[in-house]
Amino acid sequence: PSEPGAAMRLAALLAALRPVLPLVLGLSLGCSLSLLRASWSQSGGEDQCLGAAGRPGPLAGGAHLEAADGRLGPGHEDFRPRIVPYYRDPNKPYKKVLRTRYIQTELGFHERLFVAVLTSKATLNTLAVAVNKTVAHHFPRLLYFTGLRSAKVPHGMVLVAHGDERPIWLMYETMHYIYQHFGSDYDWFYIMQDDTYAQAEQVKALVTHLSINQDVYLGRAEEFIGGDEQARYCHGGFGYLISRSLLLKLHPHLDSCRNEILSVRPDEWLGRCIIDFLGITCVSQLQGQHYHTYELAKNTEPEKEEEEEFQAAFAVHPVSDMTLMYRLHKHFSRIQLDRAYQEIQDLQMQIRNLTSLTPAGETGLTWPVGINAPFLPKSRFEVISWDYFTEQYLFSCPDGSPKCELSGASKADVSEIIESALEQLNSRYQPLLRFSKRQLLNGYRRFDPTRGMEYTLDLLLEAVTQKGHRHVLAKRVSLVRPLSKVEIIPMPYVTEATRVQLVLPLTVQDLDFVANFLDMFAMNTLDTHDNALLTLLFIYHPYDAQRVSQVDVFAGVKAMVGELEKRYAEVKIPWISVKTEVPSQVKLMDIVSKKHPVDTLFFLASVWTEINMEFLNRCRMNTISNWQVFFPVHFQEFNPALVYRGEQTASSSTDFLRDGHFDRHSFAEACFYNSDYMTARTKLAADILERDEVLESMEVFDVFLHYSGLHLFRAVEPGLVQKYALRSCNPRLSEELYHRCVLSNLEGLASRSHLAMALFEQEQANST
Repeated sequence: PSEPGAAMRLAALLAALRPVLPLVLGLSLGCSLSLLRASWSQSGGEDQCLGAAGRPGPLAGGAHLEAADGRLGPGHEDFRPRIVPYYRDPNKPYKKVLRTRYIQTELGFHERLFVAVLTSKATLNTLAVAVNKTVAHHFPRLLYFTGLRSAKVPHGMVLVAHGDERPIWLMYETMHYIYQHFGSDYDWFYIMQDDTYAQAEQVKALVTHLSINQDVYLGRAEEFIGGDEQARYCHGGFGYLISRSLLLKLHPHLDSCRNEILSVRPDEWLGRCIIDFLGITCVSQLQGQHYHTYELAKNTEPEKEEEEEFQAAFAVHPVSDMTLMYRLHKHFSRIQLDRAYQEIQDLQMQIRNLTSLTPAGETGLTWPVGINAPFLPKSRFEVISWDYFTEQYLFSCPDGSPKCELSGASKADVSEIIESALEQLNSRYQPLLRFSKRQLLNGYRRFDPTRGMEYTLDLLLEAVTQKGHRHVLAKRVSLVRPLSKVEIIPMPYVTEATRVQLVLPLTVQDLDFVANFLDMFAMNTLDTHDNALLTLLFIYHPYDAQRVSQVDVFAGVKAMVGELEKRYAEVKIPWISVKTEVPSQVKLMDIVSKKHPVDTLFFLASVWTEINMEFLNRCRMNTISNWQVFFPVHFQEFNPALVYRGEQTASSSTDFLRDGHFDRHSFAEACFYNSDYMTARTKLAADILERDEVLESMEVFDVFLHYSGLHLFRAVEPGLVQKYALRSCNPRLSEELYHRCVLSNLEGLASRSHLAMALFEQEQANST
């Protein structure tokens, strides 16, 4: 009887363990495999492949074993990341760590390529100018080095003069200058002469395929006269490439080379210096990359050269005159353009062949092939509208008018598009048909941010057959000007530590809003100790100015300023009194500008502006001396009586920009440096010739727009929110300024839907 009971207990135990049985088996199998693998690795570690003298042999593929301390061999230390532990000596006082200005400096990043052009006083205004106009803008950084400079340096060229025309001395000083000023900033240094034409794009592509961790001396290798057969120097006429590591090793020996090596040619002198002290010779190919060159014969016609060696040349020498330099540039630019078109055609063919394998199939193929598909709006508010134009007029004007004359960049754009359309039609139908334009019937264009500018043209064409028959027909064509490669525009460095000088003009009509402005200024700048100051500008009417001794209309404001100065003992708020009937913004800034240093950063505010730290920081960052001025577009709240109609005002932080609009008609707020304003104002004074009435029709924005040459940054600013207030528009100002003020008041009442509801309720009330 005990046997059946034991069997039942065993069955019950197995039933209980059955859910966890896979887990137990998995753990057991894993432990067994790990023990087995450990035994294999221990036995394998005792049987290393040893080379001669018992040293470990090289690994397959050319790699090398690591050293015992885990570091790689010579030449690889720059590629292995190292963690430097933080240690602070408790015996030394704490010192704040100063961070670098740019993160790439802290991480040790270098720019790619620096180019030095050796020129002379005789060729500075000829060949050097030709180099500057052809290839200089393709290189990231290019400097010209000469012994003696001429009286006038050509525009747009950065020139370094060493004061001596001796060739060896010029080369020595140039290498020393490059090391001292750019040795720690660039990985590659390309040195060329001004009688050399270099294909900039080819040279830039070359350095991207070379390792930066080797000593590179690459160019057209030439033999020394009567020297060692194995030694070579790089011919200076064809340009040569030097790596940063080689420059760092060469610099300590430059003085010895100058004193010990005698040579007539500077390139030979440099090559001998590198060979004697570093043991490195010039090579024409390295790491699978070939440096192709071509020597021009006399009276060469670049357009007729068809040799493969000429087509593939990185550098061409000698270039005897400016005209030949420009012809070479045109020829090689055409070669690069043809290569680019051929690559585009090949890529488009590959895309067509692969489209059938995609989930969307051939229906997913967009036009043009390889360009992003058009933007698909998700609602009617995202629809991109088309602008209509003809050859003479544009029917969507920047100032909002329905029709304006087509001129400037827009006219050039339309002309280029029509010419391109005719060229494409003729290339497709010739020799059967040849088209010529008679008239542009209709033109439409729009900017699609996902792909570029799109055009649709209705052209009236005249088609001529091979037999001379003529026929007039209308044809619609579509074109796309795709967005090109995005480039980062270099901007000067600015910080948020700059002091901002607020300027607040006040008239009698503004007295009701001054108290709120001063309260916001005290709360957001004085309480937070922001680096900002305030200057008030009291604008008296001539009648009020005569009675100022009896009744001062700004007495209340001055009392408020006195209270602020008592509350904040270290703060002084000066004011300036001005008497005028027409408060011109330019005339007022003329007075303020003379009372402040030239490096002052002004913020021209309005009495409805609510100052906050967020905007002041953007004012500092967006305003760059001698480069850019900032005109923010403030957010104007609507009239609460029309928007809410007695209901409670929305107080949610997410809706603070809901019931209002960005007032693009207002230019009252501006951030700019005093030096930039003074420079533009000087040019304006020379233009108007003491005609002060012209200033009444201008704002500070107009001064910078027409007379500064600086970048004008005009952008919406959510940090500038103004409560609704009906502005007083001075009819004595110019018609344009008065019209803008009236439009600002009208558009600031309410949105269309709110105005429609107000009219609807008014009509209902009148009907009842």
